[in-house]
Amino acid sequence: MATQPVLISGRWRAGRATGVFRADNPRTKEPLPDEYPISSWTDCTEALDSAVDAAETLRSVAPERIALFLERFAERIEANKEAFVEMAHAETGLPKSPRLADGELPRTTNQLRQAAAAAREGSWALPTIDSAANIRSILGPIGPVCVFGPNNFPFAFGSCSGGDFAAAIAAGCPVIGKANSSHPGTTRLFAVEALQALGEYGLPLSTVQLIYRTSHVDGERLVSDPRTGAIGYTGSRHAGLKLKAVADEVGKPIYLELSSVNPVVILPGALKERRDAIVQEFTSSCLMGTGQFCTNPGLLVLIDGPETNDFLTKAAAGFQAAPVGTLLSRGVESSLAESIRKLVAAGAKPLVGNQLGGGAGYSFANTLLRVDGRKFLDQAEAFQTEAFGNASLVVVADHVEQAAMILQRLEGNLTGCVYSDTRGEDDEIYERLVPILRQRVGRLLNDKMPTGVAVSAAMNHGGPFPATGHPGFTAVGIPASIRRFGALHCYDGVRAHRLPTALQDRNPTGQTWRLIDGQWSQADVAKK
Repeated sequence: MATQPVLISGRWRAGRATGVFRADNPRTKEPLPDEYPISSWTDCTEALDSAVDAAETLRSVAPERIALFLERFAERIEANKEAFVEMAHAETGLPKSPRLADGELPRTTNQLRQAAAAAREGSWALPTIDSAANIRSILGPIGPVCVFGPNNFPFAFGSCSGGDFAAAIAAGCPVIGKANSSHPGTTRLFAVEALQALGEYGLPLSTVQLIYRTSHVDGERLVSDPRTGAIGYTGSRHAGLKLKAVADEVGKPIYLELSSVNPVVILPGALKERRDAIVQEFTSSCLMGTGQFCTNPGLLVLIDGPETNDFLTKAAAGFQAAPVGTLLSRGVESSLAESIRKLVAAGAKPLVGNQLGGGAGYSFANTLLRVDGRKFLDQAEAFQTEAFGNASLVVVADHVEQAAMILQRLEGNLTGCVYSDTRGEDDEIYERLVPILRQRVGRLLNDKMPTGVAVSAAMNHGGPFPATGHPGFTAVGIPASIRRFGALHCYDGVRAHRLPTALQDRNPTGQTWRLIDGQWSQADVAKK
């Protein structure tokens, strides 16, 4: 049985470990063959020292070389597609096709290339020039970034491949990836290809480093260490808030994606107009990928009436008839069971499901629960327990004003959606409810489920707490996501040849947008 090495200081070596662990195949519940080290603080501190050295070198590296690295990395991933898909399938149980091979992998290489284009073009850094006062500012790299990857997207959110990784590298920051324990082998394969691509373009080999697991104490030390510039984290609220507490104590920016029930409000006119279609959309969205998406519709709000009762009957039948998928790990299975137990204890009534098993490996029956609006308002916090997986809670309000009260009690979420009649029957209700919902979600949708997250410059994959740690930032959407890993660098009276190229009078690319004397422009600074 092999114990896989860590990637530290530009080389693969045995981890200085306090123990080892193995990932499971979630479809068989059997451990996979490779062991991975649980790194001691010795590994962490060596990685931090090397990242500091890499950060210093990267400050003088032209953005073009960083862009070329990201593009070459994407090419190497595509060239080794089969190996990535096989490993991720074994570690997560996610289908090889279309989920991994045809969906998540192309999305991953696409966002790497988008990050490369943004690094090359430079406008992400918001170069700003006051020529009269000779004061100039730009977002520069914040320093080493620690990325904690989630369990549900081994490619697109992976600590050595995903959105946080791509954004940090594009900003000129080295990355210390902390693999998710559910898919360490997949993360290792990405780090292998990243190291090769770094060597091809002469970038510091410590630009990308990888450890697999640490103790909780060492994870908190890593986050709060003076050498760390910023942190990107996607995972459970419980663990994320512990990291946030120690990061906040020492003033480290930490960008968290934590928890979201993604409320979907279905108005009466929409049910009258196209109830069956909405049932199908909801069932498909909620059960897609066994419900293991951060934007899974976990809370529906409906207004009582005959159409609502028909909707619930058909939705329950759809849940019952649909196959039960495999959950990502034993931990996800136990967490889902515990969350549903809490919802039922608070007074939610199971319409279908609410039992372990039913699928291959780690699984839980497709579960739909109902609670009336009054009871929800009595225990709003309990009924917003995130049931991460193939489950959803329907809240049935007595009337529109009660629906408004329900929305007022919502925590922050990544998404919120409203289905309404296309002929305008629901417009008055929409205008009553949406101003409330708008303040509680990062992304507002109309007439479609929230599951998909397009890699678009206009995307916001963020939202008010506890969906994320800060409502002003997004984990998806370049160039905005890159700015999380920038620090505002101001230059006051600095001699022209000492300025970053993007702040010099001549536009270095001819395409970079710069705010020059209050006007956005791609021109050179006019001589006076």
